[in-house]
Amino acid sequence: MKSEHFFRGGSLLMCAAAMSQPAMAQNSLTLYGNVDEAITYASNQGGHSNVYMRNGNLYASKFGFKGSEPLSSTLNAIFDLQEGFDPGTGAQQSAGLAFNRYAFVGLQDSRWGTLTMGRQYTPYYLLAGTLGPVTYLTGATGAHPGDIDGFDTDIRSNSSVTYTSSGIDGLRGSVQYGFGGVAGSMKSGSLFSAALRYDGGPLSVGLGYLRMSNTQYSGGFDPDASATFPHSTINTGYLSANTVQQSAALATYTFGNLLFGVNYSNVVYRPGGHSLFADTAVFNTYGALASYRVSTPIEVSGGYGYTRASTANGIHDAARYQQISLREMYHLSKRTTLYTIQAYQHASGQTLGANGAGDIVDAVAMVGDSQNTSASSTGNQFVAMFGIAIAF
Repeated sequence: MKSEHFFRGGSLLMCAAAMSQPAMAQNSLTLYGNVDEAITYASNQGGHSNVYMRNGNLYASKFGFKGSEPLSSTLNAIFDLQEGFDPGTGAQQSAGLAFNRYAFVGLQDSRWGTLTMGRQYTPYYLLAGTLGPVTYLTGATGAHPGDIDGFDTDIRSNSSVTYTSSGIDGLRGSVQYGFGGVAGSMKSGSLFSAALRYDGGPLSVGLGYLRMSNTQYSGGFDPDASATFPHSTINTGYLSANTVQQSAALATYTFGNLLFGVNYSNVVYRPGGHSLFADTAVFNTYGALASYRVSTPIEVSGGYGYTRASTANGIHDAARYQQISLREMYHLSKRTTLYTIQAYQHASGQTLGANGAGDIVDAVAMVGDSQNTSASSTGNQFVAMFGIAIAF
């Protein structure tokens, strides 16, 4: 009986202590994520058709922990940790990185904005890129070839500091600097990004800029630089660039249940003393998309993109890529969605191979960024998927 009274008394004391700390009661910790898997068909992967399982097509398969602590009536301390995984195998999306998608901590003030530090997405993506095809068509089959312009979630900045302003009449701005960590050369391996976003009624407009700097790493882009970018046959000859620059302008407009969007991007690979190519290479991409909510559970989307490379480094017939992408979704609930997606890409012209200057090869197709490591052996590729995604 004495033990029973002791435990009862202890419980009452713990409850009283919790009730006496109202600030602590407002702390938040949230577990969240998505599980997404699809049966996939590709018409040509290195010369052969393939049927296989692929994850993270509609939404990236991931889980995360985020939280906040109120410090005043306007100021909160925040953090967010997020890891990607493959539900087909249970493997980490990036071996050796516990929180590969991002991991940051910071302060958020409702008046002055948000300051965060850690591994993060860039303002270029968050404020501008999210108005593009990946949001409405998926990155797997809707991203521009090889995600050449970083509209998908492929680019993250390590050791970075980001400031994002609070909204003023629908306008927000953000700037980020990623430290390269090279002693004696602050610019080497660094990243800089800035973006503006306007949201006013049916109209949204985003402008973004991103510059990634290499070190004196020979043979490619230093994997220890603040950020790296997607690699595919579209840019394999330019991976040794001294700097990679991306600029973009995107807009969407909503008419009732119909959303229409346009986007443009300019990507520049500038050579340096260690680069395997001599002339600056430029890729321009023009795109348009539309998304229509047929009914509460049904939504359909479609888009077209055209990418053209510059004539440089001995190439006279510059590579060109045309892609048509479609997406159909049926929402079984607020959290569970069945989806089908399809895309066809046609490539023509020539580009540089992995050996850089002098290694001129025919451009081959690779739909979205789902086929970056499994390009077609020809200028054509078709990809279709049927899957299910659950958010939690």
